[in-house]
Amino acid sequence: MDHVKTVAPQRWWYLMPIIFITYSLAYLDRANYGFAAAAGIDKDLGITHATSSLIGSLFFLGYCLFQIPGAMYAQKNSVKKLIFASLLLWGACAALTGMVSNIPMLMALRFILGIVEAAVMPSMLMYISRWFTRTERSRANTFLILGNPVTVLWMSVLSGYLVKSFGWREMFIFEGVPAIAWAIVWWFTVKDKPADANWMTDAEKTELDARLKAEQAHIAPVRDYKAAFRSSIVLKCCAIHALWSIGVYGFIMWLPSILKSASTIDIVSVGWLAAVPYLAAIVLMLLASWLSDKTNNRKLFVWPLLLIGTIAFVGSYLVGTSNFWLSFVLLVIAGATMYAPYGPFFALVPELIPSNVLGGAIGFINASGALGAFLGSWVVGYLNGATGSPAASYAFMAAALFASVVLMMLVPAHSGERSTPSGSSGKKSVPSALAK
Repeated sequence: MDHVKTVAPQRWWYLMPIIFITYSLAYLDRANYGFAAAAGIDKDLGITHATSSLIGSLFFLGYCLFQIPGAMYAQKNSVKKLIFASLLLWGACAALTGMVSNIPMLMALRFILGIVEAAVMPSMLMYISRWFTRTERSRANTFLILGNPVTVLWMSVLSGYLVKSFGWREMFIFEGVPAIAWAIVWWFTVKDKPADANWMTDAEKTELDARLKAEQAHIAPVRDYKAAFRSSIVLKCCAIHALWSIGVYGFIMWLPSILKSASTIDIVSVGWLAAVPYLAAIVLMLLASWLSDKTNNRKLFVWPLLLIGTIAFVGSYLVGTSNFWLSFVLLVIAGATMYAPYGPFFALVPELIPSNVLGGAIGFINASGALGAFLGSWVVGYLNGATGSPAASYAFMAAALFASVVLMMLVPAHSGERSTPSGSSGKKSVPSALAK
């Protein structure tokens, strides 16, 4: 299929910058709380350590609970309208965080922020599946998910500057306003489906529609969301994302402690070193997604990379502080290989799941990832406290990541890959395979 001429190549220039910026703003307004904590929000509001942990988890609670409802709404209604409302609401929540005067108000805003940002990721993935064909989808997904590591890079510089120059309150306000302004840009530039785009010719719209329908033709619709959520494919993908998120959490947690151990390195150098794994992740994400689309192979760029990440993560922990540079290099490999498979993984989902339940299924999978991060942080904290050592928690995180590798190997590579008797048609086996 790769030799087929790309239809409407201008889609990349019209859509991907808007998609990337939107997700970057969402990630900015959820991740900048750590800078406020470092700048003294706990002291200013009288927040205890236990309450601070609860406030941090409230975002994930709202984020997890409203993934599926938000994605189902987007599938049945309008992604454009949903994201427009989300931009206004999360920008307002972020800005209002800079005006809080008590703990209950802060807790409410963090929970609401989780709710209004919940539908962004699944809605965007579903939106991409309506505009990009199978041979393009991994790259398109990666440009969306790149909003995560890229935002971490520039947010760290911007937030640090704003906190130092003004304070944590002003940081929240300044960083919340762009989402509100961007909502206007989003409304006037985004169309829900290719048929509405005035920058595509009628021939391009017809050709793109035909290709997208042809890709779904061999995937029989399932009866309803209940049937989809009970299918082995959806449940495996949910478990993979949850376990994978625990591993990613381990990487994020282990990085600062490794860097902190290098007492001979000044704070500016530490800042640059902290950026290296994310820079490596960006490069490998782009390469993996390009190769995945080029070869039309998703699994090859998911489980092998996660396996390498698992080995590097364990190796980095075992080396620990005894050899800083070796431990750091292994951590860079772990970070890059854990981030890189996101594009191919989320490109595989619409290739296995019928379009009539895709929105809810993606929401379910993403909610499982959020739940994995939430439970992972709780279990890690418990193990550290109960054992007095990080060894048990890192064994837990490595085991979770390895389990995601094993489960990923069991997921079909495409919708026709089924365990059916010899001579059976792949098309006829699809409904029973999804429903089992």
